This record gives sequence, C-alpha cells and structure tokens, in this order.
Amino acid sequence: MTQTPSPAQISRTLVLPYLNHAIGMYAEGYASRADIDAAMRFGCGYPVGPLTTVEQDGLESVRDELAAMFAETGDELHDPADLLQRLVSSGARTIEGAEGAAGGSAEPQLRHDIASVGVVGTGTMASGIVEVFAKSGYDVVFVGRSQEKLDGVTAAITRSLDKAISRGKLDEATKSEVLGRLTGATSREDLASVDLVVEAIAEDLAVKTQLFSDLDRICKPGAILATTTSSLPISQCAAATARPESVIGMHFFNPAPVMKLVEVVTTELTDAAVDETVRALCAKVGKVAVSCGDRAGFIVNALLFPYLNDAVKMLEAGVAETSEIDAAVKEHAGFPMGPFELLDVVGNDVSLAIQQELFAEFKHAGFAPAPLLAQLVDQGHLGRKTKQGFHSY
Repeated sequence: MTQTPSPAQISRTLVLPYLNHAIGMYAEGYASRADIDAAMRFGCGYPVGPLTTVEQDGLESVRDELAAMFAETGDELHDPADLLQRLVSSGARTIEGAEGAAGGSAEPQLRHDIASVGVVGTGTMASGIVEVFAKSGYDVVFVGRSQEKLDGVTAAITRSLDKAISRGKLDEATKSEVLGRLTGATSREDLASVDLVVEAIAEDLAVKTQLFSDLDRICKPGAILATTTSSLPISQCAAATARPESVIGMHFFNPAPVMKLVEVVTTELTDAAVDETVRALCAKVGKVAVSCGDRAGFIVNALLFPYLNDAVKMLEAGVAETSEIDAAVKEHAGFPMGPFELLDVVGNDVSLAIQQELFAEFKHAGFAPAPLLAQLVDQGHLGRKTKQGFHSY
C-alpha cells in the first residue's frame, strides 16, 4: 500500500520543478536574477523569489532533491539544471555571479517625452490602466466601441476612487483632478497626438495586428505603441507597423491599480530608448518593471502555469485532494493561494490556453496540459466566474 505523502512532501513535489525552471531561465540569459525574483514576488505575491528560495534551501539540497525526483520520474523537467550542477560542484552557496542575463543597475531614464497616454479597450484591464496613468498625472485618451462602454470605464474608475476616499487614501479634490484627465473617444483617430498608446483588447492576434496597423497610420512619429498581451507574439504586432522599433510589451497584472508588476517585453527590433523609457515610466507610475524577451509566457506565466499544471496532474493521480494540496502549498511554500484556488481565480479556460501556448513554445512533454484541466473547461467549470471549478463557490 502506497503511503500518502505528507503536506511538506506535496509542497516540495510541486515547488522543486518551479525552482529548477527558474534556474534554467536565468542560466539561458532570458531575464536577470533580480527580475526573475521580482516577477514572482510582485506578480504572484510570493514571499520570496525562486532563486533566493534556492539559496535559502541550499543549492546542494535542492540539487539532491531534484536528482531523486528525476531518478523516480524520468521527467526532463526534474533533471537538475546544468547551472545548478556546476554551482554545487564548485562549492558555491549563491547563484549571484553565475552566468545569465545581467541586471542593469542604473535607474532607467525617460528618453522620450511622455505627457499624454492613449488606452484602447474598455474591459477591466483597460479601465485599470487608464486609472493608473490618470492618478499619476497623465492626460489619458481611452477608446471604446460605444459611448456606453466609455461610460462604463468612467464609472469603474469613479467607484475605485470613491473606495479610496472611504479608506482615507484620497480626497474629493484629487478625485476631481483624476476624472478631469480622462477623455473618452469612440474613434481611434483621437489617439493622433498621444505619446504612448497601450492596447488592452481581446487576446486575438488578427484583431491586435489590425489595431497596430491602424495605430501606425494614426499615431504621430515617435509615439510608443505598447501591447498588454500575456500570450501573443509582440513581434507580429510590430510587423503590422512601419515602426517596429517603437513597439513593446507592457504586461500589466490584474487588477492594474493594485498589482505592482509590469513585464516589459522587447522584440529584437525594439529600440533601446523605447525600452528604457517604458521601464522609467513604470517606476514613475508606481510599478515594478521587469525585463524579458518576446516568447510565450514571459517570466511569470512561464514559471507559474507549469506548476499549476503539475498540481492538476497530482490531483488526477489521486495523490491528494484539492483542499489538501492547496493547504500544503500555502503552509509550506508560503504562497498566498493554493494552486486550485488560483486556477479558479484566473479561470480554467484562460489557464488551459496559456498552458497550450507554453507547450507549443517549449515542446516539453511535461508541459502538456493535464487532461483534467481540459475536461473541466469542456464541462464549463471555469472557476469563480461560473461558480464551479476545482472548488465550488
């Protein structure tokens, strides 16, 4: 009879491949050590980033645990990263100083003048981004398909500001100033004079490329064109314009007024001054910018969703129940939510789509979406938004 693993073992089984993946991401130079750790702290609310966690746990201990997992499973995602093996062999106790992307130490500067911002979209993310810039003193033109949609954005921001007033974090005069910076428009032509446009429309590549073609025609020379996509190739948005050097990713996290993280994503053609300006702008509006390249998942989703997928596979295998796995991870890893709680918040349909993107990009057999996840989506059990997912609401 197989012994049921302890909560600590459940947590470790899920967390170790995540740590290994983070070491591999750093070793290949995709992102700096500081940015990988900051991404998971500010994007997921983790108490400590993965590379710092490896050091706290001990490099040799993590290597040995992974090696034992790999011997048991044969899963390449459990094979200790080459960099980890080399660091242990050299007697190193830290990851600092190992090869990988160099984190820029100088504070980024605004290399382009940004006085006004355009936002395309009227959904929750778009409304949040409009609020972030308006509260930071920028005039914002936001574009939607109808006056009703535009009124919805203003109403959402007004509710948010009223909530801040009720908590003593804002006064009526400031609320009036913020709302006075907003201009709604039903025509994209109204974006002609803005310095930066952030699009937050449907995650549909054909729709986005059409928009970028439009923005290229409408926006003034030198305007920065940004996308909030979390999964689509930014290079293809850039290719729809005659100014690919001005196109960049600004992946805000939801809700944008609350979440500190913005993943700043550059393509091979993004101008360095555009990249630096966007990173400086993030700091100016109170966000933490992390830098990475244009590939599926960026930093956060690439590290987060394989771990969530592993949790679903663990459930499928009958190792433990959803509530037991959630509790184990919260208690022993210190994560703010268990994997199934988080899947239900994100939406199982969204989670499945992201996992499919990661599988297509990285081709790891271990990244194949768990059948149970696809099954729940087929049944319409998408999580909190349908009142039923891995948990009932």
